Amino acid sequence: MSVNCEYCGRRATLKRPKNRRKLCKDCFYQVFEQEVHETIVQNSLFKSGDKVAIGASGGKDSTVLAHIMKLLNERHNYGLELVLLSIDEGISGYRDDSLETVKRNKIQYDLPLKILSYKDLYDWTMDEIVKQIGMKNNCTFCGVFRRQALDRGAAMLACNKIVTGHNADDIAETVLMNILRGDIARLDRCTSITTGSDSMVSRCKPFKYTYEKEIVMYAHFKKLDYFTTECIYSPNAYRGHARTFLKDLEKIRPRVILDIIKSGEDMAVKEEVKMPVLQTCSRCGYISSAELCKACIMLEGLNRGRPEVSIGKHARRKKILKMKGNEQRPSCQDPQCMNPNSGCDTGRFKSKDFDTKPLNSNNESLFF
Repeated sequence: MSVNCEYCGRRATLKRPKNRRKLCKDCFYQVFEQEVHETIVQNSLFKSGDKVAIGASGGKDSTVLAHIMKLLNERHNYGLELVLLSIDEGISGYRDDSLETVKRNKIQYDLPLKILSYKDLYDWTMDEIVKQIGMKNNCTFCGVFRRQALDRGAAMLACNKIVTGHNADDIAETVLMNILRGDIARLDRCTSITTGSDSMVSRCKPFKYTYEKEIVMYAHFKKLDYFTTECIYSPNAYRGHARTFLKDLEKIRPRVILDIIKSGEDMAVKEEVKMPVLQTCSRCGYISSAELCKACIMLEGLNRGRPEVSIGKHARRKKILKMKGNEQRPSCQDPQCMNPNSGCDTGRFKSKDFDTKPLNSNNESLFF
């Protein structure tokens, strides 16, 4: 016995993971696209004239995001200028293949493409980093570097907005991870649909309320061109445990994903809890909660052969890092540089280019 679509009465093709409603493919497309449009409009994510960088990795989320952004921009006349921005982390057998998908997406959606590499920005690839740090904390390094690389790429392209393919599952997993780690500062930020500051490019998540399974279904039925291989360094990631737990909960209660996001949004922080104060990194000009941002600290550890010093919350690692002496560093001539007095090389911020050492409050080096 066939099951009819609850919207149009034709034969149903699928059952929505979010609410178990039975729909045909055409009605599913319409509902999916309309929900993303409503998320964009209700949260005022864009205004006409914005130049928007789409974080493109070649995976299902970013490919569907590029397709939807182009479709809705034309359908609803958003007035946006869209570009694809990809980050090459330098992971052999994974990112090099996925970038080929991104290059095909560039042609398919007729959008400009900019590719930035960790090697160009940091003088390190993830393959080189993993050789030095092992498999345990590689996602921490990659996440910090990737977030900053996207911001710097958007600045190079003169974009004022970045959109990423973070979906409802990703956000719910992050809420769980931050609760388990007791990370109140990140818990307060991770559910925001728009993040950023006056000095940084605004970052938006149009898929905040979109289930991962529905993104996969949309990409499958639309026959979109996307890359499916998992990162070779991700199996040991802490996020995997939160994802497994969330999937088990979803089997029992499909709405649990949205419920967890709602809980994260409504969670109050006691007034006596001390929250980090955002400032500017004295070395690279990036937003930071300390004198040096996490990326610069990590680069310093890598370049000195002690990457483990930059990981974790040990009191020694939390002390404010000071530059050695007051020597003047050369000014950067790149107009795109966020901090021209940082001593960077044409907008880059390779730690080893600086003749400085991170010091603690007693003027002692944190690296040996």
